[in-house]
Amino acid sequence: MRYEEIRGEIAAGTAARTLPAWAEGVVRDVIAGRSPVPAIRHPLGFLCLPVERTGELGVCLHIWTPEVRAVPSTTSAVHCHSWDLLSFVLYGTVRNVRMEVDETGPGGAPSPSAAPEGTGPGQQIFEVVSRGDVDELRATGRAVRCVPARSRTHRTGESYTLPAGVFHSTLIEDGLDAATVALGRQTPGGGDLSLGPLDVPTHRVHRSRTEPEDAARALRRSARAIAGAHPRPRHHWEARR
Repeated sequence: MRYEEIRGEIAAGTAARTLPAWAEGVVRDVIAGRSPVPAIRHPLGFLCLPVERTGELGVCLHIWTPEVRAVPSTTSAVHCHSWDLLSFVLYGTVRNVRMEVDETGPGGAPSPSAAPEGTGPGQQIFEVVSRGDVDELRATGRAVRCVPARSRTHRTGESYTLPAGVFHSTLIEDGLDAATVALGRQTPGGGDLSLGPLDVPTHRVHRSRTEPEDAARALRRSARAIAGAHPRPRHHWEARR
């Protein structure tokens, strides 16, 4: 299945009947070596299987699992995308916390007393420019304060959207395991941004493929979780993947 097909299934309300079998098939093909899709450790703490990249469209499987060690973050978990996100939760509980990010004070400098607990005395905006497996995080010096706003929780079989340009962080609740089918549509004029400490300069981060043994163990665990969360006969999509 490709972007438009998956989006159509979600829009029609049939995703819970079709996407789990398709996703399990993708995972099992990677395990068996029948697929060239890599398993990449994403800087935000999940395992990413980039299934499709076609122009402005993309499809990934995002897998949060204790089987793969998270990459230490050089900035923070608060970020925004340059693309509109549509996700379907295969299993687990995903909570997205939207953030209000404001430049305050003379020259954009934040007031330390206004910063909420846990954000530190000040944050700055980083522009994230990705080329292949390298992310360049460009320090802008734009000081901001970050305040948690509303949050939404999404469970197995549910879908959710996040428009481009919305700062947020994603948390996994009710355990350590979750997975989503993530659809992205690039928007013109936007940028990928992250918040991080004021004293961190521009730097580069290399995304790495997961060690084969770790990836196989994580993907087997994910395939079992998909099958356990959706115990129903295989759908015709499996034969068409």
